Amino acid sequence: MNKKLVLWSITVGLGGFLFGLDTAVISGAEQDIQRLWNLDSWQHGLAVAMALYGTVIGAAFGGIPADKAGRKPTLLWIGILFFVSALGTALVNDVYSFMLFRFLGGLSIGASSVVAPVYISEIAPPKYRGRMVISFQVNIVVGILLAYVSNYLLEGVGGDNDWRWMLGVVALPALAFSVMMMTTPETPRWLLLTKGDEAAARRVLSITNEEGVDAAIQDIRQSAEGESGEKRDRLFSGKYNFPVLLAFLFAAFNQLSGINAVIYFAPRIFEMTGLGKETALLSTAGIGVINLIFTIGGWWLIDRFGRRVLMYIGSVGYIVSLALAGMAFYNESYALVPVYIFAFIASHAIGQGAVIWVFISEIFPNAVRASGMALGSLTHWVLAAIITNVFPHFADTYGGGPIFLFFSAMMVFQLLYVWRMMPETKGVSLEELQKRLTK
Repeated sequence: MNKKLVLWSITVGLGGFLFGLDTAVISGAEQDIQRLWNLDSWQHGLAVAMALYGTVIGAAFGGIPADKAGRKPTLLWIGILFFVSALGTALVNDVYSFMLFRFLGGLSIGASSVVAPVYISEIAPPKYRGRMVISFQVNIVVGILLAYVSNYLLEGVGGDNDWRWMLGVVALPALAFSVMMMTTPETPRWLLLTKGDEAAARRVLSITNEEGVDAAIQDIRQSAEGESGEKRDRLFSGKYNFPVLLAFLFAAFNQLSGINAVIYFAPRIFEMTGLGKETALLSTAGIGVINLIFTIGGWWLIDRFGRRVLMYIGSVGYIVSLALAGMAFYNESYALVPVYIFAFIASHAIGQGAVIWVFISEIFPNAVRASGMALGSLTHWVLAAIITNVFPHFADTYGGGPIFLFFSAMMVFQLLYVWRMMPETKGVSLEELQKRLTK
C-alpha cells in the first residue's frame, strides 16, 4: 500500500486508540469513585454509564458535522473534546461534575466511532479496505490494553487519588491525535460529492487509488446519479431498508454479547471469583493482551477469508465461553472463570470486534454512509449504556450466572443472523455494494 495512505489511516485510527483508552480506563477507577462519594448500585451504574449516554448523542449526531463540515475537521474537534474531558474528570471534586466530563468524553467516543471508519473506508482501495478500517479496531484494543496496564501501574501511586491519574492520562494522546489530524487530507468522496471540488478529490485519489483516478471519479459520480435531491440524504427513504436492518442487528448483537459490561467491570468480575484487588487488576491486563492478539489475527484474516468466516468463529466462541462462565457462577466453581473470560474476549476480538466497524462502513451508499454509520453506532451505544447502567445492580442481586447465560443465549441469535442474513463484502467496491444492497 502507498505509504501516505497507510499513514493517514493510522492517524485517523488513533481516534480508535482514544476510544479504547477512554472506554476502559474507568475500570480501574470505578470502585474508588463509588467509595469516595458513597454511591449506591444505581448511582454507581449511572456514574460509570454516563460516558456511554454521551456516546449515544455523539453517535446520533456525529454524522452531521462529518457531512456538513467534512470528515477531517470533525475528527480534529473530536480529539480536542477528548482532551477537555480527560482533564475535567481528573480534577473534579463531586460526582455531578464527574458525570458531566465523562459525558463529554462519551460524545467524543460516539462521534469517533462514526466518523473515523467512514473516513478510512472512503480513502481505502477495495482490496485493502478491510485491513485499513480494522486499523480503527486495532487501535481500540491497544487503547484498552494500555488503559488496563496503566491502571495496574498507577495503583498506589497517588494514594486516594489514584483514580485521578488513571483518568487524566487520556489527555496526552488526545492532544497528540489533534495535532496529527492536521496533516491528513479530506476524503475524495466528500470533496467531490459535497464540496464539488474535483481538483482536490483528484489529488487525493492520485495517492489512494491504484485503479486509476478517472475510473474512480466516474464510479463516485455514478453512485450519486439517479437519487433525487429529496431522497439523496434520507436514510429511511425505503431504498436502504436492507442495509439499515443489517447495521441495526449487527450493532445490537455486539452489545448483547456483554462485551462492554466485561470491559467496564472486569476487575469487579474477577473479584467476584475471590481474587484480590491487585490480582484482579493484573488479570484485567490479561484481557487487554488477549484482545490485542486476536484482533491482530482478525486484521490478518479479514481480507483473506472474509467477514462472514470471522463472524462464524466469533459467534461459536461467544456461545461456548459465556455458557461455561454462567455455569461456573451457578455452581460457585470459580477456578476456570478467568479462562472463560479470556476465551470470550478472544471470540469477540476475532469476530464482532474485528468486523463491526468494517462491515457497517461498507454496506451503506456514499450518500448516506455517515448517517448509516451513525445508526449502527447509535444502536451499539444505546444498548451499551443500558447494559452498563444495570450491570452493577444485577450483579449484586443475582450474581454472574443468569447474566452470562443471558448473553450466551443472545449469541445463538447472532449465529442465526450470520447464517441467514449477513452478506459477504470482502473485495467488493463500495459502489458495487450499493447496487447489491439497495433497491
